[in-house]
Amino acid sequence: MMALKLESRPQPSKFWTYASPVLALLVTVLIGVLLFMALGKDPVKGLQVFFWAPISSVYALGELLVKATPLLIIALGLAVCFRANVWNIGAEGQFVMGAVAAGGVALLADKTTGVWIIPAILLAGVLGGMAWAGITAWLRDSFNANEILVSLMLVYVADMVLSYLVFGPWKDPNGYNFPQSKTFEAVTQMPRLMQGSRVTIGILLALVGVAALWFYLYRTFAGFRQEVSGQAPAAARYAGFSSRRALWVALLVSGGAAGLAGALEVAGPIGQLTTYVPAGYGFAAIIVAFVGRLHPVGIVFSALLMSMFYIGGELAQSRLGLPKSLTGVFQGLLLFNLLACDTLMLYRLRFVRSVRPVPPAAALPGGL
Repeated sequence: MMALKLESRPQPSKFWTYASPVLALLVTVLIGVLLFMALGKDPVKGLQVFFWAPISSVYALGELLVKATPLLIIALGLAVCFRANVWNIGAEGQFVMGAVAAGGVALLADKTTGVWIIPAILLAGVLGGMAWAGITAWLRDSFNANEILVSLMLVYVADMVLSYLVFGPWKDPNGYNFPQSKTFEAVTQMPRLMQGSRVTIGILLALVGVAALWFYLYRTFAGFRQEVSGQAPAAARYAGFSSRRALWVALLVSGGAAGLAGALEVAGPIGQLTTYVPAGYGFAAIIVAFVGRLHPVGIVFSALLMSMFYIGGELAQSRLGLPKSLTGVFQGLLLFNLLACDTLMLYRLRFVRSVRPVPPAAALPGGL
């Protein structure tokens, strides 16, 4: 009789390091087919909505890049955190506070304001995200508070700050009582790359971030020191590397990246502050970072995949009559399957012959 057994590998498999996300995606697609069938929908149409419609035209590709831009920027910052073993789960709050800070600067513009307002908006977003992440860094550094809980709880505080502003002092007096700020002046809008598309210079900044992170991680001593400080604290202390420095760098970089994404979002596709600014990008970017294996190039592909899920969920709602929450289902399935498939990095599957136990003599007929 054959049985399946997990056998420990002498060292992690390089093949499954990169093949695991691919297998996780295939399993997610298979489960998605079963899910569409269970909901009484044509699985072919369902997969088409999620994986073909987002790339079926030039306009669709533009919308894919619009969704991928904040995911990519936030995930790049989180990669710095996670590589340093700092668990920033509150990038969503840093995204919101970056949007709030950027929106505050954008609201100062009028008809006479020059284009200098654009870099000011982006800088405000970065500083807003860094300040919000700095709270987590300070509490962890000063009181050894758990950064997972602190950063996560600050997400809800950031949401309340945004709600207070758009329901109160920043509420548009001509907005028919809707909780939103006035629409930003045209001069504050991020420059678009092509006419008829919503793609802004944000995608170019994201690609610059990919190159910068790759260079920092793999070509600088500072990147090596940052990673060693998180992965091997004892070795880092022996080498004289500061764990406090690694903590602050990780959280400030990830917070600044999330804040930049928030600034690009409110001064780009949204064009004002509303209660709909929190779109879940900060949480989805965690999945993007891990599916991309915390590597800058891998994160690019995983950001595009996750943006497909966002667009697919919206199209599934309008074309198939399915709830928009299907986006979250696919995101959760992908992360769950990735964690399961990652087992193959450390273990190999082996079929072994199971030995049938021999009953004791007392249990045999006649007591023999």
